Amino acid sequence: MKRVIISADDFGLSEEVNEAIEIAHRDGLLSTASLMVAGPAAEDAIRRARRLPDLRVGLHLVAIEGPATLPPADIPLLVPQDGQFPSDQLKLGVEYFFRPAVRRELAAEIEAQFRAFALTGLALDHANAHKHMHLHPTVGRYLIESGLRHGLRAVRVPLEPPQPLFAAGTYADTLGDAALRRWTRLLRHQAHKAGLVTNDWCFGLAWSGHMTTERVSALAAHLPDGLSEIYFHPATAKNRLLERLMPTYEHVAEFETLCSPGLRAGLRHAGATPTTWTDIARAR
Repeated sequence: MKRVIISADDFGLSEEVNEAIEIAHRDGLLSTASLMVAGPAAEDAIRRARRLPDLRVGLHLVAIEGPATLPPADIPLLVPQDGQFPSDQLKLGVEYFFRPAVRRELAAEIEAQFRAFALTGLALDHANAHKHMHLHPTVGRYLIESGLRHGLRAVRVPLEPPQPLFAAGTYADTLGDAALRRWTRLLRHQAHKAGLVTNDWCFGLAWSGHMTTERVSALAAHLPDGLSEIYFHPATAKNRLLERLMPTYEHVAEFETLCSPGLRAGLRHAGATPTTWTDIARAR
């Protein structure tokens, strides 16, 4: 049986992203969005979500290259005075492993992000992390521990199998891709040990920012059995912030994919049933 969650990351990053998510949910196949609670347009995202009762919203945890929730003075080892997490993934990964004081601040910040989500009044559908930082065992552990205190029931495991990508179009598997797949095993173990729901497969990593209608429609024909999440980075326009953070991403093209009749037809032809994390958790 093939089931698929169609989701969007970076809800709250900009009004252009928020607008695309609202339209793609209303007029397209988007069922799920992941909220950056301290994003520059988080309040706008929350207002939109409140008027979209069928949009499932989860936490897009930020532990790299994005805004922290706590004041910089409370987490001086995590963020500088501008309150933004650094973008050096290797350095952060080492510090999250080996510096106890950094880990304490990280745990506090993750708890603060879940608390901020709870204050929105939105139901917590799922959690994942910006740039998949919850694959880091320390981040994954704290995400799960804090999440359970706030009613978390589902976590994204970013395991992207190469075979459907080979079948759907141009793709070159790398050693980095293979290493990433190994880290997903630990995250899945952590989540299942805590009683959380996870997806079987995830699509959007290799073609991140380039999930065009042609590519995703081809992918739909080769979806494996099980629960897949296909995630996007849509926007109605590319503003300066998006240009700076993701200069090569085709945000508008991804938005158009979500609203494309071709995607709907492709999923239907493949026998893939759209669903949500909430529906999966309730059916357990």
